[in-house]
Amino acid sequence: MKTFTHYLGLLAKLLVFLLVLGFALKNSHSVIFYSYLGYLWQAPLIVMLGLAFVLGALTGLLALLPTLFRLRREAAKKPQPPEADTITHTTDMPAV
Repeated sequence: MKTFTHYLGLLAKLLVFLLVLGFALKNSHSVIFYSYLGYLWQAPLIVMLGLAFVLGALTGLLALLPTLFRLRREAAKKPQPPEADTITHTTDMPAV
């Protein structure tokens, strides 16, 4: 069953890759990005969309960092429970 889900995951990744590749091939014409101070940049549409995706992901990651650091700091302050192999349980059962 584990190998089936592994191959299913690989198939899903391949399908997404092929969909993105097909989208890139269909939209290969150049677009112009107009910036401030008269700068412009001309590149294929898929490059612009990929750049927008990467910049959005980085912005989301940067927005998440303060919360992540706060949660790690709070977790470090909590007392650590004893390890499972050092815990002894008393029972009423006789030792055999």
